[in-house]
Amino acid sequence: MSNEYSARNRNNMLWVIVVVMMVVNVGVLTYATIYGGNDIDTASLATEVENLRFQLNSAIQEIESLQDEVRISGLPDDTPNIGFIELYNTTRNSVVLIETDIGSGSGWVYDTDGHIITNNHVVEGTSWIQVTFQSGTVLQATLVGRDPYSDMAVIKITASREPLFPLEIGVSRDLLVGETVIAIGNPFGLDNTMTAGIVSATGRQMSTINNYAIVDVIQTDAAINPGNSGGPLFNLRGKVVGMNTAIVSRSSDFSGIGFAIPSDTIQREVRALIENNSYEHPWLGVSGIDLAPQFAEAMGLVNTTKGTLVVELIEGGPADLAGILKSTQTVTIGGFTYTVGGDVIIGIDGVIMETFYELQVYLTRNTLPGDNVTMNVIRDGEVIEIPFTLGIRPPPS
Repeated sequence: MSNEYSARNRNNMLWVIVVVMMVVNVGVLTYATIYGGNDIDTASLATEVENLRFQLNSAIQEIESLQDEVRISGLPDDTPNIGFIELYNTTRNSVVLIETDIGSGSGWVYDTDGHIITNNHVVEGTSWIQVTFQSGTVLQATLVGRDPYSDMAVIKITASREPLFPLEIGVSRDLLVGETVIAIGNPFGLDNTMTAGIVSATGRQMSTINNYAIVDVIQTDAAINPGNSGGPLFNLRGKVVGMNTAIVSRSSDFSGIGFAIPSDTIQREVRALIENNSYEHPWLGVSGIDLAPQFAEAMGLVNTTKGTLVVELIEGGPADLAGILKSTQTVTIGGFTYTVGGDVIIGIDGVIMETFYELQVYLTRNTLPGDNVTMNVIRDGEVIEIPFTLGIRPPPS
């Protein structure tokens, strides 16, 4: 960048500072003129002071942003990681520290109405929620909606005087292994900490309540520690592609394996959490396992047959009502006893699914409760079709 460009930015910043001072002085002068020598309306004065404070906070953040731009513009063009610097400075005012009576975590601004996205486990069971912005502003928040099955929650600040800068949400299904990603959050309460790494894997699954799985989870080696939960995971275009939520560690500290809820899941659920306070997941009402070769052989099937073996049914659930059959035969394999013989679900509407996880992924991505689908099932060695109406997954017990 040229020195001339840098000087122009500095001049712009100075003009902003002048404008700020003028705004504050005009406000003070106005009240001195109007109320000088008269009884002051306390309520009106408080409102005007709050308006001035809002304008001042907005201007201060603009000044800080311009200061950063000036510093960045003064760096040589070949400065390493200049993209990281720009990303941090354009997103830091959107990432917040969330504190509750049971702990702390991170969150990020979703819209200008004051909605903030975070993890369910950050706010579940709390009696109060407090949000701290990068500017130092501290506001109380209320819980709007949550989904324990995807570890996602939406809260809302109760005062909207803080300037809000929503983050842009990207498409997580486009992520590639090896792609650079950046996490911003509050590990151990250290606010607005930035770490970087790569996408280590996509399509991971995480166990959740009642043995259900969160699907399409992103694995990353960007450092994630306690307090990062609920913070955004960015791609290099500054778009949120995930929400940091968990780590694998024997010491509870970062060990190179972190997980993030994909942005596609966030996009799918966020409006329902805001408008309905919850999100309804499609439900089969079965307990199933992958059909292993030894199970297939015990059922008289070719040992390369793939699918989901139905082990148990929830009485009165969608699968029970549709006529799906559970396993009732007992076999001993390698000294262990197993129950086999039930229907084997191999697909939905002709889309083949070889594992129970693939079945869950398909349902999560493509269906809603109440949808009518056709189950492709192996029963007694033959492939049949069973009409099926998806239910609503029951609330966590």
